[in-house]
Amino acid sequence: MTETLTSSEASASGTRASGPLAGIRIVEFAGLGPGPFASMMLADMGADVVTLMRGEQKQGLRGAVMMRGRRQIACDLKDKTCVANVLTLLEGADALIEGYRPGVMERLGFGPDVVLARNKRIVYGRMTGWGQSGPLANAAGHDINYISVTGALAAIGPKDRPVPPLNLVGDYGGGGLYLVVGILAALLEARKSGQGQVVDVAMCDGAASLMSLFSELTAIGRWKDGRESNLLDGGAHFYGTYECKDGEFISLGSIEPQFYAELRKLAGLDDALYDGQMDAKSWPALKAKMAEVFKTKTRAEWCAIMEGTDVCFAPVLSLSEAPKHPHMAERKIFVDVDGVVQPAPAPRFSRTPSAIRKAVAAELGAVAKEWSGR
Repeated sequence: MTETLTSSEASASGTRASGPLAGIRIVEFAGLGPGPFASMMLADMGADVVTLMRGEQKQGLRGAVMMRGRRQIACDLKDKTCVANVLTLLEGADALIEGYRPGVMERLGFGPDVVLARNKRIVYGRMTGWGQSGPLANAAGHDINYISVTGALAAIGPKDRPVPPLNLVGDYGGGGLYLVVGILAALLEARKSGQGQVVDVAMCDGAASLMSLFSELTAIGRWKDGRESNLLDGGAHFYGTYECKDGEFISLGSIEPQFYAELRKLAGLDDALYDGQMDAKSWPALKAKMAEVFKTKTRAEWCAIMEGTDVCFAPVLSLSEAPKHPHMAERKIFVDVDGVVQPAPAPRFSRTPSAIRKAVAAELGAVAKEWSGR
């Protein structure tokens, strides 16, 4: 079962926080995808994040998981009074997050030159797909496009076509997480130098960085083009997914010899053909044989045999099933906040724990006045 929290329990004490970023103030210009995800993580870790919502972007406060933990402010960035209040707000901020196309913030009057002139210590986080420069900088795009040009998408999926890995690799992995890392690194440096800087985060940059291992494997001749041809892309019979008798799936990652031996023992893979674990030429035939084996039992039956062993095994669960898994439930990896099941904050801190705080509506002038007293 998931842990159930009320709004008051989730928020601890309103907008106060005890996480490792307590006391850090961040202004987020509302956008889509990786920006809100990064802001959610920073807010979970205790940062006071104020999100400036354009009228047409205004979101409900309940059920918007990636908007949790923030003070949301409706703001017309073309109104002179609003602009003045935002500039005052930025004078008291430690960091800024924006996810517009290059040049938009400058046209709105909140470009890096303007903001850093008023607050020399601020970290200015820019989140785009293509980056602030380059031939494609001003082109439209989505996650699938950004990971296409990095080599990542070409490596994912079955032999006949590449398959989008949701929008995890570009938006959230190569974008949101790199934005969090960049902002935290720049905040640490600003404490030493007293100077802020611009952090240019591009999803194509981050996705390329995530492919570092595969660049290395390619360089040493241990990775080749062609999906389902390599150790980690579904080519190997001992690393992949298999359908069970009931139409559900299980996953295997039995790479090391001792784990492979355990797989053979528990699945009854006695045929001598399985002796050549790393003989890539035999992988297609062995995958076909193993597919037949795993279809002889249901997913639950295979879980009873293999889960918790050194096979490196797990059932493939749906989003609705995942929170009910015993390991997920024991660690409270998912929580229920006012009826909305969502991932708990990650990572975990022993002394200054992160927490989910509810999103609240706020007034721009009041928050600007509060922050100007810093």
